[in-house]
Amino acid sequence: MTDPAKVRIDSTHGTALVVDDHPLFCDALTLTLQSIADFDEIRTAGTLEKALDVVAQDPALSLIVLDLNLPDVNGLDGLVRLRNAAARARIIIASSMADNTMISHALKAGADGFVPKHSQRSVFRRAFEAVSAGQSFVPDGFIDPTGSSDNNPDDALARLASLTNQQARILHLICEGKLNKQIAYDLTIAETTVKAHVTAIMRKLGVHSRTQAVLVAQEARFARVLPTDG
Repeated sequence: MTDPAKVRIDSTHGTALVVDDHPLFCDALTLTLQSIADFDEIRTAGTLEKALDVVAQDPALSLIVLDLNLPDVNGLDGLVRLRNAAARARIIIASSMADNTMISHALKAGADGFVPKHSQRSVFRRAFEAVSAGQSFVPDGFIDPTGSSDNNPDDALARLASLTNQQARILHLICEGKLNKQIAYDLTIAETTVKAHVTAIMRKLGVHSRTQAVLVAQEARFARVLPTDG
């Protein structure tokens, strides 16, 4: 068995990003990362938009640790957008919402691993070792409530994960009820470009109308993946 003290993850000498709106937890995670790997730099962001700015500045980010509950994120679409923006980075979710259904949905939306937010440092170390080796990581006791359905073509999150970052932005604006002209203005692009993206979005989601696209997006909302009992 490999000695954990001797394991050096593939992302050493790269840049890590911690995305969490709680400064104290950002600090704690930064210290945890420093203790288990030699990153050149560990950056922090308190919102999804700031995280996307960091990714744009350093597309070669090696690791992202992401809290799902951010002030500018509605559901798992933040994870999907980060996954598309940082295709080569390993993404580990660190969240207090760690029921089996949430973990399953996060992995299908593009996360490489999931660690309950208040886990011991040793759990984070195991997660980093796993994802750096190209493996997924889930906490002890996890049981996939959907069974072996990773290849289910009807899974809303799997379809959302196929969208590009720009398409995800446009879908978000569609969910806000904005028309193509308004979306074009907000994103400073031509209306014909918006129409082309909307067509591509509907094709990737397997729907035939904007309303159906919104319904698919709603499948990724927290209200749809959190337990309803209690």
